[in-house]
Amino acid sequence: MRPKSGQGGTKSTSRGGVRRAGNSFLGDTLANFKRWLLKFIRSPHVIAMNLLQPILFLFLFTEVFGGVVGGPMGRAIGGSIDYVTFLLPAITIQVALMTGQGGGIGLVMDIEEWIFEKVMVSPMGTTAVFLGKTFSELVRIAIQIGIILGLGVLLGAEITTGFLGALGVIGIGVLFSLLFISLTTAVAMVTKDQEAMMSIMFPVMFPLLFLSSAFLPLNALPGWVQTFAKFNPVTYGVDAARAVVLGKDVMEVVNVTSFSGMWNTIIPALGVLLAFAVVLGGLAVFSIRRGTSTDVE
Repeated sequence: MRPKSGQGGTKSTSRGGVRRAGNSFLGDTLANFKRWLLKFIRSPHVIAMNLLQPILFLFLFTEVFGGVVGGPMGRAIGGSIDYVTFLLPAITIQVALMTGQGGGIGLVMDIEEWIFEKVMVSPMGTTAVFLGKTFSELVRIAIQIGIILGLGVLLGAEITTGFLGALGVIGIGVLFSLLFISLTTAVAMVTKDQEAMMSIMFPVMFPLLFLSSAFLPLNALPGWVQTFAKFNPVTYGVDAARAVVLGKDVMEVVNVTSFSGMWNTIIPALGVLLAFAVVLGGLAVFSIRRGTSTDVE
């Protein structure tokens, strides 16, 4: 049906042969942000489960490996550093990775329950739908990383750069999470099935974590791991967060000397993460548009 001209002061657009009222992009984004944020608030068990594994890693790795690798690890990166301090940035990135992965599972649940179809029937832009969902997940990720940082400090970790450094680590974790929110969104739109998506993403997550600088300095790992780590986004997320925590240059995959101190790690690492985020974000939006049927549009 053709909407009446001037009705509601909106502008009509044509998409897939169907005339749709044009809503405010900001309003569409905010509506989706609120919907997903309320969904998370009403499911506290999801937040608890996303935090459980990183907390266990933080406790177990510190207690089991801390006394063994603490000394050699400190010498490998220069200086005497407790393993809990070395490990804390890796755990924050693990939280961002796992929570970002969970975002795709939530989307699959929407698809299976036909909620996603109803959203796409409404006069909302595809990009606004994706951004609203993403922003709500970023808020949740920031809170969870803050919890992990507080727990790490209680366990004896030292954030050399203080409170501003902690905020910087949260910001890096939020940026890093965009990669996996986008990736899992694309996978969700292709599979449209929880089991299929989890069977794809879980085997991806752990190799990325362990074949990086997350748990040990790269120069203490085999050569083939060091080669893989150069192309692994987890390495750049962990190195950026670790540089902030330690207040020093820690990057081994790229030798940058154009800046000073920790910025020789932070700036190139953020550049790599931004590039990944742009590419995968575009893939996510494209997959939503392709995954939406012509009848829904």
